[in-house]
Amino acid sequence: MKEYILICEDSIEGILTGVYEAYQLKKKMGIESHDNIHLATRQPDMQRLFTQYEQIQTDSEKAEKVINTLVKQFGNEVWYQISMALVSCFDDKADAVYHTIVLGLQLRDKKITDRLQEDCVHRTFQCARASGNELCHLKQFLRFAELQNGILYAKIDAKHHVLPYLMPHFADRLPADNFVIYDENTQIFGLHASYKKWYLMRGADFDEDQLVYSEVEKEYQKLFQRFCESIAIEARVNPKLQRSMLPLRFRDNMTEFQ
Repeated sequence: MKEYILICEDSIEGILTGVYEAYQLKKKMGIESHDNIHLATRQPDMQRLFTQYEQIQTDSEKAEKVINTLVKQFGNEVWYQISMALVSCFDDKADAVYHTIVLGLQLRDKKITDRLQEDCVHRTFQCARASGNELCHLKQFLRFAELQNGILYAKIDAKHHVLPYLMPHFADRLPADNFVIYDENTQIFGLHASYKKWYLMRGADFDEDQLVYSEVEKEYQKLFQRFCESIAIEARVNPKLQRSMLPLRFRDNMTEFQ
């Protein structure tokens, strides 16, 4: 039987547009089952026989309709889990989320994400857990530094695109501060002005070597590094335990490990 693969942009809006178009395609072509339709975020290395590939253009209005339906049918908690799966870095996330949505709407199950015995739901759960764990780590390990102009600057190198969920966390805790969080992996900036809304910016030319830290910041960095060294008990150093609590990949951007 002929199958259809819809190629979407790797973003929440892009994938949800794909979900919308998948339902439209099923209705238009009279396809018997959603099992014959799949979503992907990139072109496959090798195309399969008896499969039609279609490129989907991101449409914010269509994505918004899908979001409204999900929130109405499943509630905010399930929508949050689905959105966390959508920002993960895995290639199969779009298809897993699509078929999870299909299953939830067919069964009218407001707790669809609890059906871990279903392959698509279990994969959605794995994707959401991976990005959620990284978000939790970054909330603890992110380090701000004060620049000469008074702006707070922090850099992350996230596997998953969790910056949109990291920004409100710090905007809530630092409402009076001007701060920037730069995701080196996606090259996206999270910008927050004092007592104003935060927003994301992509594509700006950026040279980190041109950043100038304040003199007070330099002194505090030295003090913090010295503090971390002084409280360490050499006889009780346990690198294996340290790596389990603080993975190595986060340390490049942490003051105490510079």
